Amino acid sequence: MEDINIKITDRDGVTHEIVAPTDMAMNLMEVVRSYELAPEGTIGVCGGMAMCASCQCYVTSDTALPEMGDDEEAMLSEAFDVKDNSRLGCQIQMTPEMEGLEVELAPES
Repeated sequence: MEDINIKITDRDGVTHEIVAPTDMAMNLMEVVRSYELAPEGTIGVCGGMAMCASCQCYVTSDTALPEMGDDEEAMLSEAFDVKDNSRLGCQIQMTPEMEGLEVELAPES
């Protein structure tokens, strides 16, 4: 069990250096919520089911991420403010391979 270091830039442009656990089956959206980096009710509205895009983020590091699933791809095709580096935070599991991940939270839609 090891913790990883990631950087999350919130919607106000403030970058937070976070220590995230890899032994609790958490995803990026849950980490953002646990550190209260977005106002309550503005991220993870669907509970992490890839159905709302409220946890959309822009991956700004070269961290190798798992392939995007069909549900995530479909949701991002309907979301606002989508960029080439957009991903849903609920679909990025905190694993040792995510060490050094850097993301920016997308604007609230």
